[in-house]
Amino acid sequence: MKMAKNERQESILRLIRSKDICTQEELVSELVAQDLIVTQATVSRDIKDLGIIKVTSVSGTSKYSVLDRTGDAAPGRLLNVFSQSVIGCECAMHLVIIKTLPGMAQAAASALDSIRLQGVIGSIAGDDTVFVATPSQEDAAAIAQTIRDMNARLNSDT
Repeated sequence: MKMAKNERQESILRLIRSKDICTQEELVSELVAQDLIVTQATVSRDIKDLGIIKVTSVSGTSKYSVLDRTGDAAPGRLLNVFSQSVIGCECAMHLVIIKTLPGMAQAAASALDSIRLQGVIGSIAGDDTVFVATPSQEDAAAIAQTIRDMNARLNSDT
């Protein structure tokens, strides 16, 4: 059945929150199984509109995750700020070090805090560097990979 954009997007959010969805194809299949008429192009636009990101788990697998918004900021805007300010990301033991353009670390840290990646204990920002504390080296590696993947995807969309 064809449905309004809001209803379709709510269905997408419910699915991603309730199941581990790894690809757009899986998401389309799940929606079709619910008798919704969708195309991959529509789902791709919905993913971008909703601020859905791919996160890497400690085991190295990736899945879609819903951006947890704070305040009234649109998810796409937060991701835009993040992708336009971050220039590199590395691990050092249980820390993730994010390099940004000069003067952009605070904005990147704020956007990262809003994303609320699992495994982030806290972050602190200077002028062009953000330090992210994690509980383990494995969490740090997974978060760094998520940030690199997210940044690459967001920068390739522009």
